[in-house]
Amino acid sequence: MEPLISVKNLDKRYGSTRAVDDVSFDVTAGEIVGLIGPNGAGKSTLLKSLLGLIHYDGEINVLGQSPRRSRAALLESMSYIADVASLPEWISVKRLLDVMGGVHPNFNRGRTLDYLERTSVTTDQRVRALSKGMKTQLHLALIMGVDARLLVLDEPTLGLDIIFRTEFYDTLANDYFTPQRSIVVTTHQVEEIEQYLTRIMFIHQGRILFDMLKSDIPNRFLRLTVEREAEQRALRLGPIHARTVGENEVFIFENRTAADLRNHGTVGVPGIAELFVAKVKGSDNE
Repeated sequence: MEPLISVKNLDKRYGSTRAVDDVSFDVTAGEIVGLIGPNGAGKSTLLKSLLGLIHYDGEINVLGQSPRRSRAALLESMSYIADVASLPEWISVKRLLDVMGGVHPNFNRGRTLDYLERTSVTTDQRVRALSKGMKTQLHLALIMGVDARLLVLDEPTLGLDIIFRTEFYDTLANDYFTPQRSIVVTTHQVEEIEQYLTRIMFIHQGRILFDMLKSDIPNRFLRLTVEREAEQRALRLGPIHARTVGENEVFIFENRTAADLRNHGTVGVPGIAELFVAKVKGSDNE
């Protein structure tokens, strides 16, 4: 299957700063990819490169198009949201739908109106009159109306409360996502999107540290929780990361089996946030 996104040896510099450093990866249809990293890790720069918004070195192909040469054609088959608060404040909802219908050939106004009927947003309101939560609902309605094979989200829920953040991702996963579509989302709020992701990518200092299907993580990484007196025995097993949590020590192991660990404490699967810290700290110590 031809990937929806193919990136090879992507580099982007701002003066002496290397924002993206020799990054390569593919994204195929039917994936929800979490590009996870701290502020300044290179997430937004990478996405801007995919969209053809900035100059870059390397090779990128998105939906069969080069972002450098065919950005207008590319944007007909994809959607991009940087921030749910980024809509123009002066525009009315009705006028916004008119604009969308005029600029996006794959926009279905009826689908957007159907979704808006489930919300408190009305077409005669102006964006400036909407709360942050209502703006989220409006953005979701616009997404639902675009028949795009690829949706790119760059920290889309910053500043929203947990109810609207959850609603945003639930709607995308349950009502928008299909096996023919892919979603790429950047965030540093790992716990909030973990349940929706099919694939995890960690980016740190411009480099991809980790790229794996979420379903494969339990086969490669385990968490061991031990009491303090068992700390030294666990350390001899070679964890990739260790931290103190209350009265216990928590270790993350790579390429160890549960049989190797269970006699030393409680074995489980690390969360994405735990795994991210372990990989980043390990990278920083190299």
